[in-house]
Amino acid sequence: MIYDVNTIPADRRIETHRTIPFTPAQVFQSFADPTILATWWGPNGFTNTFHEFEFCDNGIWRFTMHGPDGKDYANDSRFLKIVEPSLVIVNHECAPWFQAHFAFHETRDGCEIDWQMIFENAQTRANVASYAGDANEQNIDRLVAALS
Repeated sequence: MIYDVNTIPADRRIETHRTIPFTPAQVFQSFADPTILATWWGPNGFTNTFHEFEFCDNGIWRFTMHGPDGKDYANDSRFLKIVEPSLVIVNHECAPWFQAHFAFHETRDGCEIDWQMIFENAQTRANVASYAGDANEQNIDRLVAALS
């Protein structure tokens, strides 16, 4: 099921918005190309090993995030919907479960990224919110660096 972000209560969502000086096509390509995505996905200090990457509707994305603390974080996700160059919707299918919507809008200053994380309940959202806001901003910082 793909959630309509406009109908989900704020206590079940984390929103990140930023305009960066690149086109929506460039930002979309940074998701579509696993070599590029692996360089910027995750907050500062994290690296990634991709095990399976099928960038298509209902495609599998399995990877391990390697933290700066030396811990490994297994991730099982599924690309639910891909609309080039404007939308990527992903289910994070392991704990904590969430659905992420990445929308890319052209602006005169580049690309506005509208990143919505939708959680099953307010408690899970609250738990993740304690770190996700800063982590999402770091993710976008790393995206900008990868595209520069």
